[in-house]
Amino acid sequence: MITKSLIVFATGVIAFAQADSQVPVPAGETLTAGIVTPTPSYTPITAGQRFRWIVNGTLGAPNLAAGAVLAALGTAGNSPEEYGPHWDGFGKRYGLRLSVSATSGVLEAGLGSMWGEDPRYFRTTGGQPFKTRLGHVAKMTFLSTNRNGDTMPAYARYIAIPSSQFISNTWRPDSQATVSEALGRIPLSFLSSFTSRAFSEFWPDLKGRLTRNKN
Repeated sequence: MITKSLIVFATGVIAFAQADSQVPVPAGETLTAGIVTPTPSYTPITAGQRFRWIVNGTLGAPNLAAGAVLAALGTAGNSPEEYGPHWDGFGKRYGLRLSVSATSGVLEAGLGSMWGEDPRYFRTTGGQPFKTRLGHVAKMTFLSTNRNGDTMPAYARYIAIPSSQFISNTWRPDSQATVSEALGRIPLSFLSSFTSRAFSEFWPDLKGRLTRNKN
């Protein structure tokens, strides 16, 4: 359990540290490793933006760096043991995490498009207090935005996270390809989602302070 907690924490730390990885976005919108600062009036997400969200979430620097850390931790602990504690095992663990991340992203963005669910994370605005912002992070771990700009249950995420864990059982080693293992990974995935959103919420502020201190 301690090892799993460290892995989840490491995911968030890497996402936090690398949160300024950029991908091209339309004018008027800022997308930074899953962070979206909304314009005054909400504009529904487009098919192109959904695609960029998937690419950024899978191949963006934060996710790739997090994958390296998690693969290293798994290799050091030889988990799963079928992969072995060597470079070949590291590569397999890295590829496994990347494939699960991609599967979850495609499912969430694809399913959400059917009913207008926006998978992006929108930061708070207007200098809200820390407690309010942290509450927003927790809330938006389980909620999303509909095509009218209102919050809604993140149905696509509820489907995508469990589904990706069970689907990945088809290519996981035997020690992890069980129902109980898949069920155990689901809450960790939501916890990882919360951690990533928390760092996404607060990193721009901390980055700005660090920049000012350097000047």
